[in-house]
Amino acid sequence: MPASVPASRPGLFHRATSPARVALAGLALLTLARLAAAAIVPLAPDETYYWVWSRHLQGGYLDHPPMVALWIRLGTDLLGATPLGVRLLGPLSGAAGSVLLWHAAEALLPGRRAGWIATVLLNATLLFGVGTVVMTPDTPLLFFWVACLWALACFVRDPNGWWLALAGVAAGAAFDSKYTAAFLALGVALWLIWVPSLRRLWLNPAPYWGVLWGMQAVLPVVNWNRTHGWVSFLKQGGRLDHWHPAHAPRLLGELVGAQLGLATPLVFAFCVAGVALAAREAWRRRDPAFSLLAALTFPAVLVFVQHTLAGRVQGNWPAVLYPAAAIAAAGLEAPVWRRLFAPAAVLGLAITALVYVQAATAILPLPARRDPTALQLRGWGGLASRVAAVARQTGAAFVAADDYAPASELAWHLPAGTELVGVEPRWAYFDLPRPALAGRAGVLVRQANAGPPPTATWSSATPLGTVWRRSGGGRGGGQRIAAFRLFRVTLRSGPAAAILPRR
Repeated sequence: MPASVPASRPGLFHRATSPARVALAGLALLTLARLAAAAIVPLAPDETYYWVWSRHLQGGYLDHPPMVALWIRLGTDLLGATPLGVRLLGPLSGAAGSVLLWHAAEALLPGRRAGWIATVLLNATLLFGVGTVVMTPDTPLLFFWVACLWALACFVRDPNGWWLALAGVAAGAAFDSKYTAAFLALGVALWLIWVPSLRRLWLNPAPYWGVLWGMQAVLPVVNWNRTHGWVSFLKQGGRLDHWHPAHAPRLLGELVGAQLGLATPLVFAFCVAGVALAAREAWRRRDPAFSLLAALTFPAVLVFVQHTLAGRVQGNWPAVLYPAAAIAAAGLEAPVWRRLFAPAAVLGLAITALVYVQAATAILPLPARRDPTALQLRGWGGLASRVAAVARQTGAAFVAADDYAPASELAWHLPAGTELVGVEPRWAYFDLPRPALAGRAGVLVRQANAGPPPTATWSSATPLGTVWRRSGGGRGGGQRIAAFRLFRVTLRSGPAAAILPRR
C-alpha cells in the first residue's frame, strides 16, 4: 500500500488567518444566496423537462440517466412543485460538495492550505455557481464526482481498501447522473497503473469491491437501455459518428472561449496551470496525489480536444475537470499565483452574482434576443396564458406541442385541467399515459420557424395565428423573444404521443 503523501513546502497563502472559518462562513452565505436564486429565478425548459421525468421515475431516459429526476422528485416531495422544490438539492449539494472538496484537497496536498484555495476557486466558477442553482444532470454529476475524488484522496492519506469501495459507489452514482462519469473509471484505472506503489492493488480485492458496488448502482440504467434498444447509450455514443477535421480549429476555439466564460478567465488560468503542474509531477515523480489529479483531468482534456475533430463540444461537458483542476491549482507556488488568487475569486463570484441578479430581475437593459437568461427563462408563463386563452376560445379538447422545450414549459405553466399532449418520438420512451384523441380537435403549439405541421402526424391543421413569448410575461408586454404558430389540429393514429403530467 502507498505511504501517505508527504507534506511539502507551503504553497499559496501559508500565512492566511483562519481560512477554514472564513470559508465556512462564506459558504453558508453563498448557499443562502443560491437557495434564494433557486426560489426566484424561473425554470428553464430543460428543468421543466426533467421535472416531467420526475413525475414518472424509471431506470433511464432517452437523453440521460435518471439521477436528476430522482433529485427533483425528492425536492418537490419536500417543497411541492415550485422552482425551489425542483432545485432544492442543487444548493445543498453544492455546499456538501464544497466541504468534501476541501477535505480531499487537504488530504492530497497537506501543508499548502489547499482546501481553502480549491474550494474558493471551484465556487468562483460561473459553471459551478449556475450549476448549483439550475437543476440539470451536471448538478448530481458534480456532487458524486467530488465524492469519488474525496474517497480516493482519503485512500491516498489512509490506504484502507474500503475507501476504494466507497469510491466505486460514488462513481456508480455519478454514472447514474450522466455518462460523462465514465471518465472516472478511466482515470482511476490509469492511476492504479501509472503509480508504481499502487500496482499491487490489482491483486487486492478492494478495487474489485469498488467495481462491483459501482456496477450495482448502474444496473438499473443498463437494464432500462437493454429493454429500450440501448437507445440512450446509442444517442450519446452517436455524437462520435461524425468527422469534420476542417472545422476543428473553429470548434476548438469555441471550446476554449466557452471555458474562459464558464470558468471565468482568471480561474480558468489557475485550472489550466494546475492541470499542467499535475501532469508534470505525475510524469516526473509518479507522485500519487498529483498522478490522481492528472488522471482525472488530462485524459478527459485529450478526449474533448479530439472531439472537436468530429463536432462541437458543449460548454458544460468539461465541468467534471474543474474539481481536480482546482485542487491541482493549490499546488502552484509562483508569486504570480499568490497575487492573482484574490482577483480571480472576486471576479468569478462577481460575474456569478451578476448572472443571478440578471436572471431574477432582468436589471440590465439588454435586448431580449441577446440576453441568455431571457432566451432561456423569460415569458413562458405568459405564453402558456395566451395558448390557454386560444384553447378556450376555440373549444379545443387538448393542447399539443411537438418539441420538448415548449411542451415541458406548458406542462408547468398551463392552467389546471388543461390536457397537454406531447407529440414527438422521444415520448415513446416514457411510461406515460397515451391520449385517446380520435375525433377530438386540439390546439398545436409549434415554433414559427419549424414550418407547417407534418401531414403524417396531423390529419388536419388549420392556422390560428401567431403568439409570442415575451420578456415581460404579460399579455402584449415586454420584448419579443420567440414566435410560436398555433394550429387547430386533429391527430392521426400512430404517432408517438403522451399525456404530460401537470403541476
